[in-house]
Amino acid sequence: MQRMTNSSSSPSLLNDSAKPYAGHDPLTSPASSLFNDFGALNISQRRKTPNPTASEFIPKGGATSRLSNASQAHASAFSQVFSHPSMGTPAAAAGLAPGMSLSAGSSPLHSPKITPHTSPAPRRRSHTPNPANYLVPSSASTPVNNPVSQTPSSGQVIQKETVGGTTYFYTDTTPAPLTGMVFPNYHIYPPTAPHVAYMQPKANAPSFFMADELRQELINRHLITMAQIDQADMPAVPTEVDSYHSLFPLEPLPPPNRIQKSSNFGYITSCYKAVNSKDDLPYCLRRIHGFRLVNTKCMVLVDMWKKIQHSNIVTLREVFTTKAFAEPSLVFAYDFHAGGETMMSRHFNDPNADAYFTKRKWGQHDGPLPRQHAGLLPESLIWAYIVQLSSALRTIHTAGLACRVMDPTKILITGKTRLRVNCVGVFDVLTFDNSQNNNPLALMAQYQQADLISLGKVVLALACNSLAGIQRENLQKAMELVTINYSSDLKNLILYLLTDQNRMRSVNDIMPMIGARFYTQLDAAQMRNDVIEEDLAKEVQNGRLFRLLAKLGTINERPEFQKDPTWSETGDRYLLKLFRDHLFHQVTEAGAPWIDLSHIISCLNKLDAGVPEKISLISRDEKSVLVVTYSDLKRCFENTFQELIAAANGQL
Repeated sequence: MQRMTNSSSSPSLLNDSAKPYAGHDPLTSPASSLFNDFGALNISQRRKTPNPTASEFIPKGGATSRLSNASQAHASAFSQVFSHPSMGTPAAAAGLAPGMSLSAGSSPLHSPKITPHTSPAPRRRSHTPNPANYLVPSSASTPVNNPVSQTPSSGQVIQKETVGGTTYFYTDTTPAPLTGMVFPNYHIYPPTAPHVAYMQPKANAPSFFMADELRQELINRHLITMAQIDQADMPAVPTEVDSYHSLFPLEPLPPPNRIQKSSNFGYITSCYKAVNSKDDLPYCLRRIHGFRLVNTKCMVLVDMWKKIQHSNIVTLREVFTTKAFAEPSLVFAYDFHAGGETMMSRHFNDPNADAYFTKRKWGQHDGPLPRQHAGLLPESLIWAYIVQLSSALRTIHTAGLACRVMDPTKILITGKTRLRVNCVGVFDVLTFDNSQNNNPLALMAQYQQADLISLGKVVLALACNSLAGIQRENLQKAMELVTINYSSDLKNLILYLLTDQNRMRSVNDIMPMIGARFYTQLDAAQMRNDVIEEDLAKEVQNGRLFRLLAKLGTINERPEFQKDPTWSETGDRYLLKLFRDHLFHQVTEAGAPWIDLSHIISCLNKLDAGVPEKISLISRDEKSVLVVTYSDLKRCFENTFQELIAAANGQL
């Protein structure tokens, strides 16, 4: 058994070959490996305690997507097809670095533990099951109290394996494939799903790779994530702050002698991207210049903020003080979302947008009235923002907190319409009153009412496409603009949020005003998910093919191996060299290069699966023709690569 003892962010070249879709049952085959034998292991047969509830599988550190499959024993077969064994590597525990860290509870260090690699759970996902098995119901979920004493029924075999000193008994109940069903014996790229094909805006979208727009967006995010500074050009930026290093300014740094303070927080602030040395993940550091924390009782509110996980809120991870900037500073560490820009820079950076509200001299007439798609934002976009912002406020208020940063300069936009409220919890620390020691949440109800007013101002500014519209002297003119260009629901929502009420209002009160538009946003999000899943499906096999080519590249044209300069030109290596020419170096009858991506992909898939199909390999001098099968080529390929691995590990 090969043990998964090393965890790496890069996939291994050793054990990632595709399993062929064979007509026989791969689990009951005599040649099946121990990884495949564990595929039929039913963990419920040896569970002595009651089944865990769903809440036990919810990680407290927020990494739900990484652990949703690793924490469940009865995952569906479709979730097991392309799972990588490295998911079973336990998270490394580390201690807190020295320094004054004021935050408690979950932080970037406290990541939930993953299933240990000595458990058979990750091995259950390491094989590619027979597609025919999906269509046959299995009785594997029936518990067996004493599998050794029971007589196996027809088609069932009791297996016994020992892992780490523990002996496991299980019954192989994998059903046989149905007769009359034929599946391809190697991987084939399926066509685009029809529900996605009909919504594609571009008819010339690539068939084998993701869309160019999505690829460019991801590349830009990667570039921003990996960006660094030249320390010689920015000596004022420290090399390390607490447990964070590789600081990169995300906004222009304030001059050293700056006196003007932030209009939001009342302090000079700066923002950096940094990497945490405890988990090697990037974070966003919001620094408050010259702030001395006197009362640590406010950390109760910080701990409450760290528990909030929401798709429209930038999660606060920790708060600490530092003197690394040559002065006392308070630093807030948030999740880093590469490529994000503020709502201010996205929608309110045009100076001409305020022309409609600007006071004019005597005798001058107002300019033309702005209209939707001609100076004003479309109403569908505004409602998309309202749904996301109200969802964030609902989660915050339900937790007993207040946002207090509902401002265009503190709302991040990633992609086209994805919003996240940033800098949460900063006001709770900066404005903490010593008189609130007994009850830090005493003023939250008042702050929550202010959040609704701030939301109304943001919506009105978006409807007017100008920050001048929310000024008191321009409110009447702004509401007239909304009445002319937008629906009555949007107008009533703005009036409700901006008008003082005699009772305590709640963000739930605006849900009837949103109405069926919520379903419109849900439908748009699911359609976007379908498109991204289709792009992901194109890349499912590409990583496997790349690793196959990487192995092939380490074999072909190797100048010398074990002091033998002719190693790559003899034996099995010569067949692989001719196969490489068959892949990439074919020519037409006229002698022109024949380049066909479908041919390359099809041949690589057949090699990886080892199909019995025959192939003609012609030498470069065209004097020899070798007829071999893909299964022969795969045997030569695997034996040769294992020979290289043995030499690299010093076993030869």
